[in-house]
Amino acid sequence: MTEPDTSDRIEQLIRALYDDNDALRDHAIASLGQSGPEALPRLIDLMADEDAVIREAATSAVVRMGPSVIEPMIDALRDDSWAIREQAASALGKLRDRRAVDPLVNAIKDRDGAVRTAAVWALERIGDPQAVPGLIEALMDSALREDAARVLKKIGDVRAVEALIDGLLGPNWMVRRHAAEALGKIGDPRGISPLIESLKDEDWLVRRNAAESLARLGAKEAIRALLVLREDENTMVQETVEAVLTSLGWAPEPQ
Repeated sequence: MTEPDTSDRIEQLIRALYDDNDALRDHAIASLGQSGPEALPRLIDLMADEDAVIREAATSAVVRMGPSVIEPMIDALRDDSWAIREQAASALGKLRDRRAVDPLVNAIKDRDGAVRTAAVWALERIGDPQAVPGLIEALMDSALREDAARVLKKIGDVRAVEALIDGLLGPNWMVRRHAAEALGKIGDPRGISPLIESLKDEDWLVRRNAAESLARLGAKEAIRALLVLREDENTMVQETVEAVLTSLGWAPEPQ
């Protein structure tokens, strides 16, 4: 008789998730979180509910179950439903378990943008340097670029700067563009010399991003190389360089 009783209790709690009363809903979340594995399949189903409040409530209940749900949530990252994949990524971030790092790095390449964003957010919560190579790749995704650069800065691992420098000096022009920007945002002085080198890049946006990053880094040693770009073939580079030179304290000698 215990199984039907448990099942009925779970269904009662799930119905309470739909209640407008916040206190009742919070009680249901807490109780479901203590219900054990019997409630997990139903909660995973609710992660695909059309109501975002219900999706998040189900995820909160799953997170309360603790480390036992790590593997099921990793499996849920491969679910057919984008909403379940998104909520699974969110749950893994809140649980902060390093077992989730590689699966979340894979989720950065998910076909759905919401899942990719949730995966980057989760990796930020976990803060493991193992995610650095995947986050470098995420710099190529225009929707993730800002978040990925922020997380790389927050992780602050030596590999983040070194990987960005490798990308800055590598063959992929898109990676070079984003690496040039990210190095300025991370703010590590090891980026100064490679960024000065990148002022000679064949791609105009790499040159421009490198100049802006050198300004962020306060790199007065870049002034000589920047002066050459006042005559750059691209007017946007010229304009950026003038502003950068001013910010670094350079002024033309009076005639």
